[in-house]
Amino acid sequence: MIAEYPADLLAEVKQKTADRQLAGFTPGQGMLHPDLMLVGEAPGRHEEKVNIPFSGASGQELIKFVSSIGYSRETVYITSVVRQRPYSVKRVKDKKTGEVIEKTPNRTPTKKEVLAFGPLFDWELAMVQPRIIVPLGNTALQRLLGSRANIGKLHGQLIERPIQKVTADHRGYQFTAEKHLLVPMYHPAAVLYARRLEPVIREDWLALGRIVKTIKD
Repeated sequence: MIAEYPADLLAEVKQKTADRQLAGFTPGQGMLHPDLMLVGEAPGRHEEKVNIPFSGASGQELIKFVSSIGYSRETVYITSVVRQRPYSVKRVKDKKTGEVIEKTPNRTPTKKEVLAFGPLFDWELAMVQPRIIVPLGNTALQRLLGSRANIGKLHGQLIERPIQKVTADHRGYQFTAEKHLLVPMYHPAAVLYARRLEPVIREDWLALGRIVKTIKD
C-alpha cells in the first residue's frame, strides 16, 4: 500500500480544484504489484466519511464480485480517477416541516476534474504496477482509453493497447508508447440501479478470473 502521495501533486490538485464542489480525500488502498487494479470514478458520501474506497453500497457489490474469482480487498488495489467526492448543491422543501433545506448529492466528475487529478493517478498507476487494470464504468474507462471508449461495448473483454497519460504540461492527454492490459467492467452501482445487468456483470467477472489465470499460467 502506498504510504503517502507526493506533496507537489497533492498541492497541484488542491490548486486546480479550489473552486470545485469536491469534498474529502479518499486514497487508494491495497497491495502493490497486484494482479488487478480496480479503478472507479470517484468517492461517494460513505467513502468521504471513512476514507476507504468502494466501502459503501456499491463497494459491497464490488467485493462480492472480487471474492467470486478468489480475490479480496487486501489482494487487489482499489482507487478512482478522482479522489474527492463530487457533489452538487440542491435546495429542496422538507415534506414534513415545509422548511427549505440544502442537500449535496453525489454527481459525476467533470472532465476538468478528472484531468486535475490526472498526474496523481498516473503516478499511482506507475507505483502500483498491476498486471491488469480494471476500469469500472465509463468515467474510468474514458480516462484510460479516450472519450470514444464505451463500457457497453467493451465490458468483460481483455484489451491490450496504449492508455492515456497526462501530457508534460498537464493540460491534456497523450497515449503511452507501451501497451497495458485492461478488462473494463460495468460499475458495481449498475447492479443497484439495474438488476437485469447482474447476470452479465457476474459473467464478466468470471471471465476476468479465467483471463487472469491464463495470463499467470
